[in-house]
Amino acid sequence: MAEAVSPITRQVTKETQESGTPSVEYGLEDVEDCLVYDRRGVPVPFKNLYQDRKTVIIFVRNFLCYSCKEYVEDLSKIPKEALEDADIRLVVIGQSAHRHIEPFCSLTAYPHEIYVDPERCIYQKLGMKREEKYTESGHRSPHVKSGIFMGQLKSIWRAMTSPAFDFQGDMHQQGGAVIAGPGPRVHFSPFDMNHLDHMPIEWLLQLAGVHQTLDFGSEPKIVHV
Repeated sequence: MAEAVSPITRQVTKETQESGTPSVEYGLEDVEDCLVYDRRGVPVPFKNLYQDRKTVIIFVRNFLCYSCKEYVEDLSKIPKEALEDADIRLVVIGQSAHRHIEPFCSLTAYPHEIYVDPERCIYQKLGMKREEKYTESGHRSPHVKSGIFMGQLKSIWRAMTSPAFDFQGDMHQQGGAVIAGPGPRVHFSPFDMNHLDHMPIEWLLQLAGVHQTLDFGSEPKIVHV
């Protein structure tokens, strides 16, 4: 098991984003050489994801988590041309073995970049939470459609019917998001308090520089305003 390390970051909360002051003052030098793995198991230095241009990096809990599945299903609705027009890269990072990437992408129809951090090196060094915390001011993710009971049943069923029966990551690990680049500069970094605490995708895209308004209905669509 990987040794826990002290976090190097200062989290920026959703309340900070709403107040209009999303900038942060740290870089990613301490995690730039951590390895993530693509769907073929090929290692890639983390810094390669944001070195050349601004990147929205979404860290999910585990690939069996129903709320993460539904969040990534909405990420899949982002048209590639919206990212290309803004010169933005979108990356999802999970914490399972790489063999689970293809089934997860097939399940969610996710077409963009995806990697895994099976040792949770980046999760730990960035100080992402382990265990869940709920607050009175917390906001449920607008991208999660299932109720907790049915969602958990779906997760359990997927675990039971998976060719390799496992939970595809640490069940207690929470995720988050980082907008970084070019280079190690971090522009915004909200970390999830619990499995329903995802940052709204439209907020992340607007902060990253995507100017189109996106409709996350049943069909991917750009709404020009």
